[in-house]
Amino acid sequence: MKQNWFKKEIDKFSKLSGYKKPEKYSNIIKLDSNENYAIDPEFISSLIEKTQARLDVREYPLGGTERLVDSLSQYLKLPPEMIGVGNGSDQIIDLILGNFASSKTTILTSNPTFGFFEERCKLYSIPTIKIPFEKNMTLDLEKFLKNFNKASILYLDSPNNPTGFQFPRKQLERLIHEFKGLVIIDEAYVEFSDSSIVDIAKKADNIMVLRTLSKSFGLAGLRIGYFVANKNVVDTFTRVIQYPYPLNSVAIETGIVALQHSKHFAEVAEIVKKERKRIIEKLREMSVFEVFDSQANFVLFDANGSSQRIYKALIEQGIAIKNLGKIGKHEGCLRVTVGSQTMNSKFLTAIRDLLN
Repeated sequence: MKQNWFKKEIDKFSKLSGYKKPEKYSNIIKLDSNENYAIDPEFISSLIEKTQARLDVREYPLGGTERLVDSLSQYLKLPPEMIGVGNGSDQIIDLILGNFASSKTTILTSNPTFGFFEERCKLYSIPTIKIPFEKNMTLDLEKFLKNFNKASILYLDSPNNPTGFQFPRKQLERLIHEFKGLVIIDEAYVEFSDSSIVDIAKKADNIMVLRTLSKSFGLAGLRIGYFVANKNVVDTFTRVIQYPYPLNSVAIETGIVALQHSKHFAEVAEIVKKERKRIIEKLREMSVFEVFDSQANFVLFDANGSSQRIYKALIEQGIAIKNLGKIGKHEGCLRVTVGSQTMNSKFLTAIRDLLN
């Protein structure tokens, strides 16, 4: 009887697609995963080298996350008791959904939204109300407001992945103020945008703002996520819900050193913004794509009926971008990461040559 029960559970889960990781390529310009290649790899290596003298990996990282939180506190200019950490924001999302949501808890979000969040909702059988993007890849504020009484949790990735859309701060403030349940704002890409709402967590007790060092700090491989919330939320999450050692020693020490160089990473983010503008302008000049505005480190564009051909042709030329397919009324969406200036130029040249 018990074996039959377990088999049924496995059969149920096996039908889920799960979060699809990017393809693994070698010898290719990788612009498909929103990693930050605008940062000099030697600079990142130097940060890790600086941590070696502090490490003894035979020991558990006792006190390590607390020191990382202190560094994040200085970076954000917020009290440390308002900050929690996790093994990437993925793990924080998973623990939130696994402990605060259920099949009886409806989540209001956008369509599309962060793919991992969508798949985790399916895993936990959490019902969702998804507000689709408009034709110009923007969201209608009023459609969210009209669905507030049907949901217990509001989740928005701001800027959104994969569209790059971000509600203006005043509209986000209105959403947060009027929604009575838990509000989760995922700001993974916020350093590439013009505004953040992280300071609102000082005044609101129903908001969790998720952040990461994967994007603007270029530490995706170390899986350093964090969140900002009311101190009671952080205390409960950290003391009871979170794993005893959510981050390894190398990640902790590298994160602390990286935050000491936050000015440098902010300068790199400004370079990414300029390169993002260049990509958008150049793609629009080609007059065959519908190119959408972005507040993240990537650009979404609709290649219409040519998306599959362009995607495959770029792979053949050693350039990987993300083939998303249908989003709303757009059938052929492609997403390209804003990389280094050289990488971006090679992408634009390849696209131009394909069209010619």
